[in-house]
Amino acid sequence: MRIFRSLLPVTAALSLALTGTALAGTGHGQDPARPDGFRAACAAARPGHLRCFALYRPQTAVNEAIAGGVASRPFGWTARQLEQAYRLPVSQLSDQTVAISIAFNTPRLAQYLAKYRQTFGLPPCTVASGCFRVVNQNGNPNPKKLPHSGVDSGWDLEVTLDVSMVSAACPHCKILVVEANNTTYRSLARTDDTAARLGAEVISNSYGGRENGFAQAFAPDYDHPGHTIVVAAGDLGFTAANFPANLSTVTAVGGTELARARNARGWRERTWLDPFAGASGSGCSVYVRKPAWQHDPNCPGRTVADVSAVASDIPIYNKAYGGWITVEGTSVAAPLVAGIYGLAGNASVIPLGYAYSHRRSLFDITKGSNSLFYPSKLTCGNDYLCVARKGYDAPTGLGTPDGTGAF
Repeated sequence: MRIFRSLLPVTAALSLALTGTALAGTGHGQDPARPDGFRAACAAARPGHLRCFALYRPQTAVNEAIAGGVASRPFGWTARQLEQAYRLPVSQLSDQTVAISIAFNTPRLAQYLAKYRQTFGLPPCTVASGCFRVVNQNGNPNPKKLPHSGVDSGWDLEVTLDVSMVSAACPHCKILVVEANNTTYRSLARTDDTAARLGAEVISNSYGGRENGFAQAFAPDYDHPGHTIVVAAGDLGFTAANFPANLSTVTAVGGTELARARNARGWRERTWLDPFAGASGSGCSVYVRKPAWQHDPNCPGRTVADVSAVASDIPIYNKAYGGWITVEGTSVAAPLVAGIYGLAGNASVIPLGYAYSHRRSLFDITKGSNSLFYPSKLTCGNDYLCVARKGYDAPTGLGTPDGTGAF
């Protein structure tokens, strides 16, 4: 507790600096590329609004080759490689529905999803087959009742990423996209209510904002017993906790970097940190009390995150952004974990905090820090709140999926 209190001024300053400058996007085609070429897909949120977390960089050479008639595959981790890295039994059938909470309508989303699934050898998931559905925030599927187009808003890229990652983790899950009219807390919260009402066992949210008292008024919308709600932890590194990832009714997901390795697993991971773009979010809530299933010592409230998954080097397809693009951020990790919940098939019956009693089914991540601007020892005293270590740590939670046993 002493460590957390001493860091409040530092983390508050870092959060304001990050949200106000370095990581504030202004939408597709407007946010300047950082030195590594990545841009924030969504604009910095206005008061009362939330922002998506996706970061992207066009695969220019690949797209130019394809445009020139040369066969070229996108680079980055494929669906098959993600399956191998996390030992996912993707061939097993699942009757689960994974919902995506998102803002605005993406008119060509079904086509982008089909392109991703076809490229990486996944079975089709179409409107005609009943596998893929899109509704508005009230649950109406009438195309004339859907929100206005979000093309070039960044939210269209976010939802493309979300449905692609759910597909990679659970090729046989059904996908329900629930589109909010706008990016306000109220509209996005309503999409979770609607997803639960329509029977989605899992609900994925890859957006957020710094926790505050106004946001907490919408906490009940992310509390649906019998439904597992997954939320991206955010991309600002160690700072104030994000809403709705700070809620104890959700699974908060951090990010890692995945690489091949000569070990028994064949892979290694460390905390996701891109010094030019972002880092796996972690924080100690000052609004939400510590849930009974969480026992870390230096945060008196709810600690973010719970688990993690890959957050970099992922290819997806969206023509409005040039075709194939590389994405990164906890916007990758959250829908991937949501898909794994769908694959496990237990999302409607497992209790909150289920992963905490099933740590053996997770790969413990012990390397890396999520400190963006300062050495980790100055940011959090080399503490688990911003440095990966054996056992639980805030940047990567309990670890990454080793099969579906923790879900």
